[in-house]
Amino acid sequence: MAASGSQRYPVYRRYSVTSPPMHVTVLGAGSWGTALSILLGRNGHDVTLIGRNSAELAEMRATHRNCHYLPNFDIPESVKFASFDHEPSNVDITVVAVPSSAVRQIVRSVLGVHPLVVVASKGLETETGKSMCEVVSETLTHAEVGVLSGPNLALEIARGIPTVAVASFARQPSREAVRDAFTSRMFRVSTSDDVIGVELAGALKNVLAIGAGMSDGLGFGDNTKGAFISRGLMEMARLGLVMGAKMETFLGPAGVGDLYATAASKLSRNYRIGRALGEGRSLESALAELGQVAEGVPTSNAARLLAIRHEVDMPVFAAVAAVLNGRVEPKQAVGMLMERTSSMGDFL
Repeated sequence: MAASGSQRYPVYRRYSVTSPPMHVTVLGAGSWGTALSILLGRNGHDVTLIGRNSAELAEMRATHRNCHYLPNFDIPESVKFASFDHEPSNVDITVVAVPSSAVRQIVRSVLGVHPLVVVASKGLETETGKSMCEVVSETLTHAEVGVLSGPNLALEIARGIPTVAVASFARQPSREAVRDAFTSRMFRVSTSDDVIGVELAGALKNVLAIGAGMSDGLGFGDNTKGAFISRGLMEMARLGLVMGAKMETFLGPAGVGDLYATAASKLSRNYRIGRALGEGRSLESALAELGQVAEGVPTSNAARLLAIRHEVDMPVFAAVAAVLNGRVEPKQAVGMLMERTSSMGDFL
């Protein structure tokens, strides 16, 4: 149960679901996987939430709450809990909601048949720069793989407040099936065929959220943060267009919408890491206090790799990566961006 004195959030109910009940497997029992399981369970689906920590799984079975990540929310009775040695059957949809650094390993180890996979992890593979859809497709070769992304903070999804997302698959029937499974009165899902753009926007905005947090931590105002975010958005779109994405994706919920939510909210892990760095904390201490993964940290190096590979000038991303790698201090990086000197090329 929630700790004594903890805040209990209101939940907006009366969900109207457009999809018949489905069998959904969610990989990852952190805050993100739990929030999506709560949403899917409220929508009437039979959900199996798979995690790695046996003690936490036992606690969730006993309390039907994730006391470690989302302690104030009841998990619907239609959600069951299992470890990765469980082999789910008759799976209609599989949702990948683990940190990007673990996606290849986790997906490789999962048992059962998974025909339709929704990637909800927002990151890039550090060593290769590959998207999570690419990683999953290489591992589950017979699955159809797409992405669900948007301005989706886990806590707010659990609260049931109005939220939108984008489901992107190559095939229209698949994106419509995922849309219908997730859609409710308070969670509206649109569809897109721009898998590259939706996934790239969702991964890269985490890096910009760290930079936005740095700006606030340094004591700069909204002028500075607005300039940083807008220039970063241009760089995201520039890289995306070179890689085959559509500009409209970066101007919609999966792009600027997700960027705003992540770069402006104190609920955002990446923003909180950036703010701590701007206030003079070390990356190690900031991550230790957070106690969870901040995807923008490893993604900053993958973004640098893609910028070099595709010959795209991305000084804002380069500056954030330089701070995270300990090559410059946050204030120095801001100064270099303002001056836009040739030394920025050293970051790339």
